Amino acid sequence: MNLLHTRSPEEPYLIERNAGYFEYQLPISVKAVISWRGQLPLLRNERDEWELPGGKLDLDEDPAVCLAREIQEELAWDATVAEPYYAWVYQIFPHRHVFVLTFLATYDGETPPAYSHEHKELVLVTPGEVGALTMPEDYKAAIDQAVERGHFR
Repeated sequence: MNLLHTRSPEEPYLIERNAGYFEYQLPISVKAVISWRGQLPLLRNERDEWELPGGKLDLDEDPAVCLAREIQEELAWDATVAEPYYAWVYQIFPHRHVFVLTFLATYDGETPPAYSHEHKELVLVTPGEVGALTMPEDYKAAIDQAVERGHFR
């Protein structure tokens, strides 16, 4: 039986690969900055933070395909997923970290978004309204970079 050894109980995300060598063992989350009519859909999670639509990458799943699936599940939209452009490690709790890969995406349909049971609430905001919201700073940075790239026109 091959047991994984962590560096300490406080750091279960650091796994020993070779004697004395530790590396991150992180779930991967793919998220989308979606432009729809100059607005951005955000979802309120169980920690009462606003977040971008998306979710965890399944084993052997292509990140863009995963993100398109997650957008369909969370917003009922068939969005177009473009390139990834922003990545970061998010510390959800001291013992829980996630690698987040953010993509640009668009939705050109007429149907407003609907949200799933996974979230408490959905809002459509302009990028300029994001600064006042309770959300991780790196989500705000990803949105700012999307604006700089001309994603919201």
